[in-house]
Amino acid sequence: MTGLLHRLARANRTAVFGVTVALVLVALFAPGGYGAVLLLAMAAALFALTTVTWPVVPPPTRVARLAILGGMVLLAVIKLTR
Repeated sequence: MTGLLHRLARANRTAVFGVTVALVLVALFAPGGYGAVLLLAMAAALFALTTVTWPVVPPPTRVARLAILGGMVLLAVIKLTR
């Protein structure tokens, strides 16, 4: 797991942000269930990353990550109910 974290730490932040935005947009525009599954998969990955890095992340970043995680799950639930 630490190897993965080291690779993520070296990743180009702009590229990671761009890919993430693209995935979220694809999930939002995908039909109901497919978009919801993609959003939930990304939320699960973010949850896993958050639990591993929680001790070393400053409190304002923790709040932002939890807000983003909650928003992704909320959007997935909305997509599933429509």
